[in-house]
Amino acid sequence: MKTTRSASGRGRGRPSPPRRHWATGAAVGLLAAGVAIAAAQLVAAFVGELASPVVAVGQAAIDLAPGWLKEFAIRRFGQGDKLALLIGIAAVLIVVAVVMGVGSLRRRWVGFAGLVAFGLIGVLAAVSRPTSDQLSALPSVIGVGAGIAALRLLLGEAAPARSSVIGRSAGGTTRGKLLAFDRRRFLRTGLALGGLAGLAGVGSVLAGQATSKAEASRASLRIPAPLDTPPVARASDLHVTGLSPFYTTNPTFYRVDTAFIVPKVAAGDWRLRVHGMVDREIEMDLSQLLHRPLVERDVTLACVSNQVGGHYIGNARWTGALLKPILDEAGVHPGADQLVSRSADGFTVGTPTAVVMDGRDAMLAVAMNGQPLPLAHGFPVRMVVPGLYGYVSATKWVVDMELTTFGAFDAYWVQRGWAQQAPIKTESRIDTPRSGHLAAGPIPVAGVAWAQHRGIERVDVRVDGGPWQVAQLAPEDTVDTWRQWVYRWNATPGQHMLQVRATDRTGYTQTGQEVPPPPNGATGWHTVIVGVG
Repeated sequence: MKTTRSASGRGRGRPSPPRRHWATGAAVGLLAAGVAIAAAQLVAAFVGELASPVVAVGQAAIDLAPGWLKEFAIRRFGQGDKLALLIGIAAVLIVVAVVMGVGSLRRRWVGFAGLVAFGLIGVLAAVSRPTSDQLSALPSVIGVGAGIAALRLLLGEAAPARSSVIGRSAGGTTRGKLLAFDRRRFLRTGLALGGLAGLAGVGSVLAGQATSKAEASRASLRIPAPLDTPPVARASDLHVTGLSPFYTTNPTFYRVDTAFIVPKVAAGDWRLRVHGMVDREIEMDLSQLLHRPLVERDVTLACVSNQVGGHYIGNARWTGALLKPILDEAGVHPGADQLVSRSADGFTVGTPTAVVMDGRDAMLAVAMNGQPLPLAHGFPVRMVVPGLYGYVSATKWVVDMELTTFGAFDAYWVQRGWAQQAPIKTESRIDTPRSGHLAAGPIPVAGVAWAQHRGIERVDVRVDGGPWQVAQLAPEDTVDTWRQWVYRWNATPGQHMLQVRATDRTGYTQTGQEVPPPPNGATGWHTVIVGVG
């Protein structure tokens, strides 16, 4: 079968070669999907960024992922796990959009059905969030409508090519026909739609001022001087090259949480509600919290996902209001053995009430290392409870605290198989040397050890499985912070195995039994292999 061409060779009915067909279909799908996403993001800028289909699907992926996959993501990508997920979502969207676009050149309904399917996924993900409301579905719905309109417009620039029969049934009837496009008109339409998508994207950024509003309120926030400020623990830092400093800086402090995007709560918008099994409910804003007596404390926080020798641990100076007086004011009922705290994005944490009330420096923190909390670390208010892994104590962006029982409610990670109560285990880590080829002679082997709210009594180091040798400890700041240590090793040529263990103030010496983090924290002796020349 032959086709006729116009004098210019660009007749409207000319069928596209296979490669051009795929390129055209990819352009159709990507443009329609781009318009849909841009429109949804623009609406989400007004409704709330958690209602964005991209954000909602990303958060749902985090929530639905099995535990082993989350652990793999934390180990493999570290604090870049959310970025890796975003890249993965983008890749899936691109592939599906291309397939959808190519399919729509044969059967228009393929493209429309694909957009509707993705819209439904976005709606379901958005309305299933704990913070959803009656408008949460709107961005996905508007996005689908915009995408369908864009697809109709693009396909309206095409007509079935008489000679482009895709296939025939047994009876000889046509199963489908390829669409042929006037290239110039298609290009003009595509550029116009791309420009509209770009403008919608820019508009969503300009309209969504949550980040700038939160950052502006953080920059202008003035935190009153704490009534109780211990001296800075300068003597607790041994200043050994390669050793973690006693205080972890805000930019280098680890971040492990389930928030696909960082919740952005402006200081003036923050509210806290204390309710449940109490004599009287308490509601307060940030100004009222800051008018309470503030204290400053050095506290080491650790993530339960931290592997032996891992870096999901950090020490900072926290400023905040103690939790016990607030709960005493509310009047906690005797049977309320769990304090459930909720983040601004709906994440839940269950903390033993007895731990919060036993006199330790559990607080609602408003500052970190002398600065208002960074957005990524819970601005404007987060919980800090010494001695417990973060998933049962360190709620960021906290807006709600409910007194209840462990029998009545399982918090986010408990629902996923982690332990209900999780005191931090006695552990230690070698910071230097970690690897590489070392020169023979005196070498400092140094690191940190921690047993929050119990304190470190002794650290031992051994070489090549020999006898344990006592390391030098830095002066203790408090029992709630890690403790630096150093062992002066006279290294000899060859390959050597270095190991460390710690003993806490209760007399317990950390076990050498290797256990992975789930369900309540890893154990084992940190081991480093080094070569000496």
